Amino acid sequence: MKKLILFSFLFIGITGFSQAKKIKILQADNTMADPQYPGATISLGNVFIEHAGATLRCDKAYIYQETKMIKAMGNVIINQGDTIVQYSKYTDYDGINQIATSWGDVFLKDPTMELRTDTLRFDRLNQHLYYKTGGTIKDTTNVLVSKIGNYYLANNKFQATTNVEVTNKDSKLVSNHLDYYTDSGIAELYGPSTITSEENSIYTENGHYNSTTNISYFLKKSIIYYEDRSIEGDSLYYDKVKNFASATGNIKVIDTVNNTTIKGGYAEFFKLKDSVFITDKAVAISSIESDSTYIHGNVLMVTGPTDERLIRAFNFVKFYKSDMQGKCDSLVSNEKTGLTHLFNRPVVWAEGNQITGDTILLISNAKTEQLDSLKILSNGFMIQKDSSGFSQMKGKYMFGTFKNNQLTTLDIFGNSEVIFYGRNDEKQLIGITKMKATKNIFITFDNKEINTVEFFVLPEGKTYPPSELPKEERLLKGFVWREDERPVDKDAIFIRDN
Repeated sequence: MKKLILFSFLFIGITGFSQAKKIKILQADNTMADPQYPGATISLGNVFIEHAGATLRCDKAYIYQETKMIKAMGNVIINQGDTIVQYSKYTDYDGINQIATSWGDVFLKDPTMELRTDTLRFDRLNQHLYYKTGGTIKDTTNVLVSKIGNYYLANNKFQATTNVEVTNKDSKLVSNHLDYYTDSGIAELYGPSTITSEENSIYTENGHYNSTTNISYFLKKSIIYYEDRSIEGDSLYYDKVKNFASATGNIKVIDTVNNTTIKGGYAEFFKLKDSVFITDKAVAISSIESDSTYIHGNVLMVTGPTDERLIRAFNFVKFYKSDMQGKCDSLVSNEKTGLTHLFNRPVVWAEGNQITGDTILLISNAKTEQLDSLKILSNGFMIQKDSSGFSQMKGKYMFGTFKNNQLTTLDIFGNSEVIFYGRNDEKQLIGITKMKATKNIFITFDNKEINTVEFFVLPEGKTYPPSELPKEERLLKGFVWREDERPVDKDAIFIRDN
């Protein structure tokens, strides 16, 4: 008895499964059999078929109940529930695996998107669409075109490869591999990809692009190109609405107009304010011909439009150029005027001269970036090392001129003092001049050495034989030799002194 009951349950189960898989012809103008198509039921005119929760309409269909196959042609319409509708000229349907292969002007839509292609494979069991002959997907935000595509209906995910384009009213994305979610407008980018808009163009090889919120993250070899500059880093964050970008790791901001590059570990860029903020080993590099100027500070800021750009450096500032180096606590450089301000214990080393003061102004030719002149405002002090000691110039204010980046003249104003080591043509030390004047002292230089010293009023002091000036008298008040702070190369600007 138990065996009979078990057999009955098995029989009912198998019968139910078989019936669930049965292809039902719900309507047709004419149904017939043809010996040329053994095993087929041929339905003609207004054909309406149901199988496993989906319906198929067409003009003509060959139905094979034994193999659960349908060959449909002419105005084919497939409905899956109330959400998915597909149109095509032809469809081959495998009822056992529930796979429909359609071709000829295929059009499919669900609540989030519309798909058009020439040939489409629809796997109903896995809710998977696939094409390889080119297709277009359109949702409320974007139009996506690719040669090969996979669409997963369960999570609204479209995986596209080969010649992929995503276009909307604001931008165009081009890639060879991306995952796009039609319900959110998010694209996950894999491999070389570009996003182009009126504001900029973006290149990345791995990223997260949200076309709805216009907020994106780019994680590999990423660069944002603007009209006048580019920003790159290991990772980039970009808010298109705010026109804001931030970058982390191996930052490089290139100003293509002013020929300036800024590097660091973290950067923020506000396009509407023309402002760049960089920290973490930040350095600004200005290149002219074969030489470059390197400026470092704990924080660098570059602000202003292209023709009025300012570079600001704050805290532990150092700069290096082959013929000039400097150090201060803060610096402001105007690329248009060529004027650079150095604040808070500034020091400049130029062609063997150490220059200090409360504030130092360097005036450069804006085109060649060669130094034209300098001004020292309050407590000016210049030192030039001699093999026997230090030549020194001191005054309340100083004004110097340069030619070919070499100091040629120095005018000292207010309580001027000088110590000068004089040598003959054979470079032998013949005397040490120590003098001071109430007005200015004018000094000329030749081949990086003091050439003449002129006084505009009668000075106090004299020239001493080297043996007659005591060593304690050979240094002016306020003398500080800061050579150990001088950056000797571009890498030394990152060394922090006590």
